Amino acid sequence: MEYREEDYLMISGIQHFEFCRRQWALIHIEQQWADNYLTVSGELIHEKAHDKDFTEKRGNTITTRAMPVFSRTLGINGECDVVEFIRDDKNGINIFGREGKYKIIPVEYKNGKLKHADLLQLTAQAICLEEMLCCEIPYGFMYYAKVRHREKIELSEELREQVMKDLSEMRQYYNNKYTPKVKKSKNCNACSLKDICLANLGSSLSAKKYINDILSEEQ
Repeated sequence: MEYREEDYLMISGIQHFEFCRRQWALIHIEQQWADNYLTVSGELIHEKAHDKDFTEKRGNTITTRAMPVFSRTLGINGECDVVEFIRDDKNGINIFGREGKYKIIPVEYKNGKLKHADLLQLTAQAICLEEMLCCEIPYGFMYYAKVRHREKIELSEELREQVMKDLSEMRQYYNNKYTPKVKKSKNCNACSLKDICLANLGSSLSAKKYINDILSEEQ
């Protein structure tokens, strides 16, 4: 099965989904958004990595930033912060316009510390690259700006299966336009949407409809 482009889900949504199902639905179904210091900090970290015009060759490595990726079979798309093409004539693949063969390494930039959701996002990016370039990507890297260190991540079958599971659940919510309810937790304090979420209302109304109703009453 292949998805239509207009039905693609965003790869970045996997992070939101792992943090909170309701947060993901508010952003990706109801189109709600608000910033806090965590989201702004993350955006600043990604500014350099998302320079679409940047391509650099150093030695045997070609580095490109903000590379668009997609998977027709999974119905997802997004951007890789950094993709490294490392010359490997024995195990690599051909790249159009480049001499020799290269192995493909995705690198995801984050601000804080290692989280499981980060690994799933990196894995989803690798799956897209594998489909697009007809290759196998056994590992990638997570780069954490706070400590200026990157960590090698083995893209295991467990991670790949979790990506598939999450996307299946996300697709069900998305197709049904359903925003799930959640119990209030410590994650709520770090959520930029806590004033929009209204998790304590216990209402069957969506947050979007609730806010629209309030605005209508004020007019």
